[in-house]
Amino acid sequence: MSKECAKLSAINFGLASGITWALGVLILGWVGWLSGWGLRMVDVFASVYWGFTPTFWGTIVGAIWAFVDFFIGGLILAAIYNACSACGKGCSMHSKEGGTTI
Repeated sequence: MSKECAKLSAINFGLASGITWALGVLILGWVGWLSGWGLRMVDVFASVYWGFTPTFWGTIVGAIWAFVDFFIGGLILAAIYNACSACGKGCSMHSKEGGTTI
């Protein structure tokens, strides 16, 4: 019986991560802009994402930064996952028989 390796597509994982986080930041910014709720969180994110403000265009800028941030983070995370799931080779979390050890 052949053993198949579970690998992530780094690009697809990066895109999924980036889009999800960008939508979250966009919604947070627009909710802060329209209702005043979450403005402290917007201030915290604005300290990380340059140009992010609770305005229509400020949330667009923040969402772009958030996408780039989590796209790169997703690429790195997928690369680490793929390196550790190399069919039982190359990662200390796998035993010699191919099973996962903790």
